[in-house]
Amino acid sequence: MTETPLDTAHAAMEAAPDSDSARLRFYERLADSEMFLLLTREIEGDRIEPEIFDLSDHRFVLIFDREDRLSQFVGRPAPYAALSGRAVTAMLAGQGIGLGVNLEVAPSSILLPPEAVDWLSETLGHGPAETEAQVSEVSAPKGLPEVLLGALDTKLATAGGFARHAWLAGVTYADGLRSHLLAFTGTLPGAEDALARAVNEALVFSGIDAGALDVLFLRDSDELAARLARVALRFDLPQPEIAEAPPARPAPGSDPDRPPILR
Repeated sequence: MTETPLDTAHAAMEAAPDSDSARLRFYERLADSEMFLLLTREIEGDRIEPEIFDLSDHRFVLIFDREDRLSQFVGRPAPYAALSGRAVTAMLAGQGIGLGVNLEVAPSSILLPPEAVDWLSETLGHGPAETEAQVSEVSAPKGLPEVLLGALDTKLATAGGFARHAWLAGVTYADGLRSHLLAFTGTLPGAEDALARAVNEALVFSGIDAGALDVLFLRDSDELAARLARVALRFDLPQPEIAEAPPARPAPGSDPDRPPILR
């Protein structure tokens, strides 16, 4: 069976039980993955009823990162809802319900108790803070941990279509404050909050306690965008494929050299 990103992250966590960063990356993959939640009945309108099991002194709902894994566990056709891991944790937070992930059907099989679900939901709920500052200088990024660069690369790969590029650079503001900046260009209108949260999560789940990364949205024509293009590290976000329209068929009789055939 093909290994999934969640399997890989779980294996890394199991191999390094004392590593906070490995554990954080597993939770990040869980939050970002599409999960299949086992239900008691088919969805009616916007109402879903997860199947709840009493296991290990807690109540649990079951989620799987592939449909065939859910089918393998149940052994029969069963209703389910396809939701992101973050949506599942938000739905369960504060209810004393844990998560059974890929139970008995994958190497990433694990029981997450209710307190882990609550922690993940709270962590994901911490959004970035908005401030205003005037950029004075930009420079090539220096001193950023490799784990953060990898986290950004992975996170931005899941944000395909939200922007075209992201530019990572060192920045000095007019008040003398130095930091690092991630600027997006070609941003889809309305996607700013999702992108800012994605960057914030990459920082949080990389395990950098005192890290900071400022986020900015620019037009391609902005002077600062040109300055960043000269010194910054560029990330290219995946772009959705646009299907080509089939060639237009001329209306019958519109070509004088090919009159319509009458039957």
